[in-house]
Amino acid sequence: MKNSVAIVGAGTAGLIAANRLRKLGVETTVYDQKPRPGFPVRASGILSINGLGTLGVDYKKAMTNTLNGAKLHIGKETIEIRAKKPIAYVLERFELNQLLQEASELAGAEVKVGAQVDGKTLDRLSEKNIIVGADGAVSTVARHFKFPPIEKHILTFRAEYDYSVEDSGMVELFFDKDVTPGFFGWISPNSKDIAEIGIGIDSAFGNSRASFEKFKKIPAIKQIVENGKLITDGASIIPVGMREHFVKDNEEVLLVGDAAGQVKPTTGGGIIFGGNGAVYAANAIHRHIEGGAKLSEYERIWRKEFQKEVRLHSFFYDLYSSMDKKKLEQVARMIKLMRLESFLGKYGDMDRPSLVIKRFFLRGLAK
Repeated sequence: MKNSVAIVGAGTAGLIAANRLRKLGVETTVYDQKPRPGFPVRASGILSINGLGTLGVDYKKAMTNTLNGAKLHIGKETIEIRAKKPIAYVLERFELNQLLQEASELAGAEVKVGAQVDGKTLDRLSEKNIIVGADGAVSTVARHFKFPPIEKHILTFRAEYDYSVEDSGMVELFFDKDVTPGFFGWISPNSKDIAEIGIGIDSAFGNSRASFEKFKKIPAIKQIVENGKLITDGASIIPVGMREHFVKDNEEVLLVGDAAGQVKPTTGGGIIFGGNGAVYAANAIHRHIEGGAKLSEYERIWRKEFQKEVRLHSFFYDLYSSMDKKKLEQVARMIKLMRLESFLGKYGDMDRPSLVIKRFFLRGLAK
């Protein structure tokens, strides 16, 4: 039986898995084609405080801002959801991955950067190692071992500007199907003096950079572009929808994070769901090596915990995608009429829509 692990991809999920495996005493090597994890693109992520608490990760040095709500611009309507206390942190992903790499190496994992992993390399590694694919939406591991494909993707383009937004505790979301078909645009105050603007589009609609240029013409965005100083920009791809399965017991191969499709379709956020996937996968690998347990136990446990939430996110994503601009404005007016802004500010949950629905009906607000 194989008793060591080769992780492909030194992103957040891959490094969380490496750290956990080493704490469990499993020999682990991480391979990443970049010279440094996350290099050279710098990007930030908005993560719920509750979700971060489930990962067991020391993230504080990567924190750049605290958020307590969001403004949703839907046509002529604006919905403001504001909590009385912080609900999310903004983390610098590059710094987070640096922290995770340091922790993994301190625990005894070997992280090999600048390492190209192709099909021949995977065949060689799989002779002696359990393989963990943590190599993103377009996963070489998933393709080589013939996992079911992810059919849909979101293309994003984002840029950071040296610019102080008026309310650094609120993220702003812009829903305009003419500009961002299949997703939305945003202003995220990554810190008190850095604003990130960005967009996502359904990959079926073409080029994210072209949509970003349209987005820059919106007055609020134009003000940042014209008065701020560009720091960095870049594109990325986000999977929408889980793979049909992400473990192959017979070949001892597992997928985690974006490679498995462990992402919220409504926002594209994957650190909480994918990070938990990395922890569960590491635990399953340890049980497999020590006692012969099936690696697919990882998938069973992850789906029991998160599949319902991902499906609810998918439902709301599909519902939004099916509506035209007029219908979206009607929904926004209904939310305001029902005074759901204050309810969501008090009881909203970024990761678990099932809890929001449960709280909604328990309090009789659906009457």
